[in-house]
Amino acid sequence: MRSTIADRIAAAPAVRACREALADSRRAWVVGGALRDAALGNQVRDVDLAFDGDEREAATAIARAAGGPAFELSEEFATWRALPSDRSWHVDVARLRGGGIEADLALRDFTVDSIALPLWDPGGPPLDPHGGLTDLESRVLRATSERAFRDDPLRILRAARIAAGLGLQIDERTAERARAAAGRAGEPAGERQFAELRLMVAGPDPIRAVELLEALGATPKVMPELAALRGVVQNPNHHLDVYDHTIEVLRRLLEVESDLERFAGEQAAEVAALLAEPLADELNRGGALRLGALVHDLGKPVTRKERGAYITFIGHDREGARIVGSVCERLKVSRRLTRYLQALTLNHLRLGFLVHERAVSRRRTYDYLRETGDVAVDVTLLSVADRLAARGEGPIADPEMVEAHLWLARKMLGAAVDWRRRGPPRPPIRGDELAGELDLERGPRLGRLLREIEAAVYAGEVATREEAVAFARELAAGDE
Repeated sequence: MRSTIADRIAAAPAVRACREALADSRRAWVVGGALRDAALGNQVRDVDLAFDGDEREAATAIARAAGGPAFELSEEFATWRALPSDRSWHVDVARLRGGGIEADLALRDFTVDSIALPLWDPGGPPLDPHGGLTDLESRVLRATSERAFRDDPLRILRAARIAAGLGLQIDERTAERARAAAGRAGEPAGERQFAELRLMVAGPDPIRAVELLEALGATPKVMPELAALRGVVQNPNHHLDVYDHTIEVLRRLLEVESDLERFAGEQAAEVAALLAEPLADELNRGGALRLGALVHDLGKPVTRKERGAYITFIGHDREGARIVGSVCERLKVSRRLTRYLQALTLNHLRLGFLVHERAVSRRRTYDYLRETGDVAVDVTLLSVADRLAARGEGPIADPEMVEAHLWLARKMLGAAVDWRRRGPPRPPIRGDELAGELDLERGPRLGRLLREIEAAVYAGEVATREEAVAFARELAAGDE
């Protein structure tokens, strides 16, 4: 195994760039995740360096050699990041702690991360004083020291993320120490917490990552809004409380992802390509949609009402969007991702409201696409997962209603993909021309008429300039 690790490390483009850039490479050690990846037989892409010197100078030199930028990641932890011109990998350079590499490794989080390889001799044997390679072979995640979580409570989130991502079992003593420190899990900076949450949901086993976060006692401190869903009983359409329903929606979303041909039909390839598109905060749309599944029902606890024997959550979509905004603000999420998650939350009920119409008209399809906007495809997939997760005894859980929802979702996905490809319909008359024809001034009334014309074009009711004018004239007369 050890020679294979060295070979994979030596072959990594990031490592080659580091060796080229750092004239005195004897001051640098490859540490952490790159060695973990190499030991597991995975391709090494991103690299962590422990550097005995100025981390800024080292990162700047690496970035300059690779034709990309360098920037500070953490002043508290003395870490800088270097990127190549094509952003295909990154190198995080942290100042060597403790006066030497063995002291530095003793301060790291888990034994599987407390392994090092000298940059000047990446073909040599790894330095592994804490048995990290043995733990990897045994599929165990073990804290490097008893103070690991006291030194940095973010490591509780990292434990959940790494164990789930690599399929490791958390050592019982490590789990006990994590639970003992869980009350501090919300202390690290919001952006650091979100970086771990982002990697959890985008990883290979997000369900287990969320379950481990809960088992380690960190959810109430990191995501109290999610923890608040526990025990919130729902109406007969649901067989689970809101928390377990949320986890089931994420589980069903993974099912949808893995079988797009079934759920998206002829549009499967285009939907898959859309989900792979970068969105924001180092998430593609698919990863962001998974995060949306976790937050889409956050508004239910505060909107829960009992009407006789029936329970309602009227307005939980709007209230949920507000709560999502506050969560994103706390976790320092970008505006773009915040708007995306709020749009999913606000619109996740819309398709369900249309199911009873069976054959949805072109006009109603237009309304749906306009209302859901840029998230039309994404929120339609979320609605499918949401519907599949409701397996109670109420009417929406009826197999015929479920199949009707899936049928409508496939139809709407086709319309949404086509809309993204072609763009919205273009009215056959400009706004200034319509204003002249109807003797109107620019303003909300003119805007409404143009939107109505656009909808009529999509529905096949208007095709020519003359028809658009006549259509708008009739609408305007009705306003008077």
